[in-house]
Amino acid sequence: MGGWSLVVPRRDIGRAPGERVLRLPDPRLAAHVSSYVAHDLPDAGPNSWRVTPLSALIWVIDLEAPKRALPESPVLGLRDRPLLAEQAGVSRGIAVALTPLGAYGLFGIPLRELTNAVIAASDLTAAGPLTERLAEAADWPERFRLLDEYLVARLARGPELSAPVRYAWDRLAAGPVRVDALAEEVGWSRQHLNARFREQIGLNPSTVGRITRLNRVMALVNRVSSLAWAEVAHLGGYSDQAHLVREFRALTGCSPTEVGKPAGLFVPPGHGA
Repeated sequence: MGGWSLVVPRRDIGRAPGERVLRLPDPRLAAHVSSYVAHDLPDAGPNSWRVTPLSALIWVIDLEAPKRALPESPVLGLRDRPLLAEQAGVSRGIAVALTPLGAYGLFGIPLRELTNAVIAASDLTAAGPLTERLAEAADWPERFRLLDEYLVARLARGPELSAPVRYAWDRLAAGPVRVDALAEEVGWSRQHLNARFREQIGLNPSTVGRITRLNRVMALVNRVSSLAWAEVAHLGGYSDQAHLVREFRALTGCSPTEVGKPAGLFVPPGHGA
């Protein structure tokens, strides 16, 4: 099956502590799944982090769940505000980054029902047998293969976003576009586009555009940490540095200079690139 794996740090696959494994899904899932990130983390005591708004819904499949306030194997819907989370204990599982197309096809509900929410996967889909098979698998490559098979089969018979909504999502993901222009392109009024988009995706187009821009800026900062914030603002399409700071605070709950501190931002690999 397609894709590639990166292990950091390089250790034996299986039960090695502190292990993270990134893999791209089967090419047939490219429009539905951005990435798989497996983790096998030891108990390092209480830990907290801030989850930034992302252009993806995250399904964490717990093979060994830590102690936390979130439900087991949680699904995190699209957000327009940060999520503060704490956990302690051993954590072992796989985070699946789903596009709205993938989440809509997998869960079969309007994604507005998941907006700014964290819901147990068991309340959305009967994935118990899959979790058992993943837990019994010999290694991460085998688990990724099982995930590919499960998702390809499920999504082949799942519902699809309406064509105009999917087009609008793809255009927003590709780069900045005015909502009025987008509505004209799909042949809807701005009000109708906002209503249909919010129903199926969970957020309105302008908010998705803001989040997509934030994700790109985060990726830029991760790649080129020496850039001045004024330069980052210009390259990211903000009117000035003050605009960038306002957007950072509104969407992440912290300023750009706070990025990287212990309760910093979490951006799964592949987002904002």
